Amino acid sequence: MTTAPAGVEIESLAQFDARLAAAGNLVNCYLQSLDLSGRSAALGTVDVTGAVFLGCVLEPGIEPELERRGALLFPTLPDLPFNPYRSGLYSASELYAGLERGYRYTLDARVFRWWRYVGQHRSLTSELAMTLHDHAIVEALEDLRLEGAVGVMGGHQLVRGSADYSDAVHLGRSLAATGRTVITGGGPGAMEAVNLGAALIGTRSELEAAIALLAGRPRLAEDVASWVAAGLAVRERWELSGASYGVPTWLYGHEPPNVFSAGVAKLFSNAIREDMLLRQASGGLVCLPGAAGTIQEIFQAATPRYYAAAGEPIPPLVLVGVDYWTRERPAWPLLANLADGRPMSAAIHLVDDIAEVSGLLG
Repeated sequence: MTTAPAGVEIESLAQFDARLAAAGNLVNCYLQSLDLSGRSAALGTVDVTGAVFLGCVLEPGIEPELERRGALLFPTLPDLPFNPYRSGLYSASELYAGLERGYRYTLDARVFRWWRYVGQHRSLTSELAMTLHDHAIVEALEDLRLEGAVGVMGGHQLVRGSADYSDAVHLGRSLAATGRTVITGGGPGAMEAVNLGAALIGTRSELEAAIALLAGRPRLAEDVASWVAAGLAVRERWELSGASYGVPTWLYGHEPPNVFSAGVAKLFSNAIREDMLLRQASGGLVCLPGAAGTIQEIFQAATPRYYAAAGEPIPPLVLVGVDYWTRERPAWPLLANLADGRPMSAAIHLVDDIAEVSGLLG
């Protein structure tokens, strides 16, 4: 029997053909969301021992033969508005296709409506579909290998055109200028501003022009479609190729994802989302003013820092807004108290000026 290491992933027909040309078998391979209806001849002859077919399209009648020869087949699941076996992150154009007819016709809105329904009528099929989907998204994000990425958290209610919005944009720009990949919660407000600043490749005046264009549609709640359309207009006008990623969730469906990410890792599980955000932010975490979600992220990030051993590298945790974090939402006093006498004390910072942030990230 042919042997091969486990875990070879095949996510395109080009990879499928290359695998057969190089190895002559599909032993222990994972084949994900492929239309293999035109590859039946090859599938009929190669060794498929241990191969896993995830939601692949196959010609009728071939499934029992593949299973007999040692393959494992996961079928497509019915009545879903999304692909649970997808092989990559979402794009803004994919999530918002159909926006010209209204937000409710987009993929993002349709999946949210499905999620709200199954949240009240859960079944084994829906639970399996969401689990497989989130696993696929996590793998796609991890495949990017965003070593040293900086996470930036902040409130979703920050209004386009405000001074704080502009500050958040320039924070994203300053982080990207030092070669850092920027990752946010992927939603509106501060998250959108940071993603925009990190993504827009151009002059400072072009960035200011983009901010001004967005300010014409300042509030998400007034009209989601026009809010999204303003972002898409910025995408069409300026180059947005900076290393900027968002990790939103359908749990907060009232916060549609912003369009300024190179890839959108949208998940069903907020617990997985928060874990991914903080694990990917290996270069440090920056927290702008926010409410419950941002405070949750601060203390979720504080836990591994609190238990870090002496000499263990501890990524910086920077809170921006002295008055906000000491008076309005006094997370800093508790954070400082937790850090007192522990190695993490040197890794936490409270600043007022975003210009100080980059220097604290090392």
